Parts: sequence; structure tokens; C-alpha cells
Amino acid sequence: MNWGDWSWMMPEGFSTFTAEVDSLYYLILWITGVTFFATEALLIYFIVRYRHKEGRKATYDHGSTKMEVVWTAIPLLILIGLGVLSKGAWDRMKIDVPAGAMEIIVTAKQFEWNATYPGPDGALGTADDFDVLNQIHAPVDQPVWIHLRAEDVLHSLFLPEMRVKQDAVPGRDIPVWFEAMATGDYTIGCAELCGIGHTTMNGTLTIHSAADFQAWASAQAEQRPQPQP
Repeated sequence: MNWGDWSWMMPEGFSTFTAEVDSLYYLILWITGVTFFATEALLIYFIVRYRHKEGRKATYDHGSTKMEVVWTAIPLLILIGLGVLSKGAWDRMKIDVPAGAMEIIVTAKQFEWNATYPGPDGALGTADDFDVLNQIHAPVDQPVWIHLRAEDVLHSLFLPEMRVKQDAVPGRDIPVWFEAMATGDYTIGCAELCGIGHTTMNGTLTIHSAADFQAWASAQAEQRPQPQP
């Protein structure tokens, strides 16, 4: 393992979000890591420096207002700075869904993911829609707009290689989108403890070439049961 390459800490990313998310993640990791080791070093110092000694009496000290202001202000400034740095990425990932994105519905329930695709008419919510269980299929190099829903309890759609993580809340339709940059099979997981079968709530995200996706969607639509006359 090359310890100079920090990519081992996260799965390789294959979405247009990867660079922004990873840079923010590693920045926060450095800040929290330095804070952790500095705090532990101070703790060890104080344990040794002020350990019990025979003949030394403890004295009461109400503390230092100046130090309290400093150690409150520093985390506040760090949080504000991180908020400012992440604002652009947040807007792009959570708000600015690209025009012309392919729309699907993903519905979470204990303990499965159901993806609903438009049929030959190209519109969601019509009679020719078709469903796929525990699978999400999408074309490469095209934005995919997911309408995320939940039927029962809180779930969280987690696509680690796409750097997507979004809670699914009963009664709400939450937009989430991504654009994959490479074909392949990737992970679908639930990142919210949702019941006794939480660990089994997973699936596969398959990214196709544009032609292969069209062939897959057409085949799925043809297999859909036809309404009885």
C-alpha cells in the first residue's frame, strides 16, 4: 500500500462530483485529525504534569474567559470557512439539476430499492412505466435525476463511487442527481439504520454505454406485463 496515496481511504470515484467531494473530505479529515492528536497530546501532558504528588494541595481555579472565547471562536471560524468552501459543491449536487437529465424514481422500503423508469412514451407516471428491484441502470456521460422517496421509515441512498448520499424521508420527494464518467457495476447501499434487515438493503448500480442502455430499457419495457383489455 502506498501511504502517500490517500485514495485507499475512499473507493475510486467515477462521477463528476468526485474531485469536489474528495477535496472537501480530505480537508475535513486533516482538520479533525490534527485536532484529535493535539487534544490527545495535551491530555497526556496534563495527566503527567498535574498528577498526584504527596504534599501538593489542589487549588480551585474558575478558568479563563479568554481561553474559552478562543477555543469557541476557532471551531466557529473553521465551520464557517468549511461552509463557504462547500457552498458551491452543495448547490451543484443538491439544487442545480442539469436540464435534459434522465428522470427516474427510486423508492426505498424495508429492505429494498425499487427504481421506476419511463416506458416508450418517455414520461414518468404513465401506464407504460416499468420497475426494477435493487438495481439502478443509467447511461454514461448523462445526468441522472432521481426522485427519491421512502414508503416506511428513514433510509439513505448511498452510491459511494458516485459520491452520492441522500436521505429518503417518508412523505417527501427529494431530488438527487449524478453523472457517471465510466461504465461498470457499482454499489448501492443504505446509509441509515432502518431496521433489522438494514445490512441486507443493497443493490447494484450499472452504468451502460448510451446504446447499451437504450437496448436494456427497450428490453425491460417489452417484458413489462401488458394491461388486460
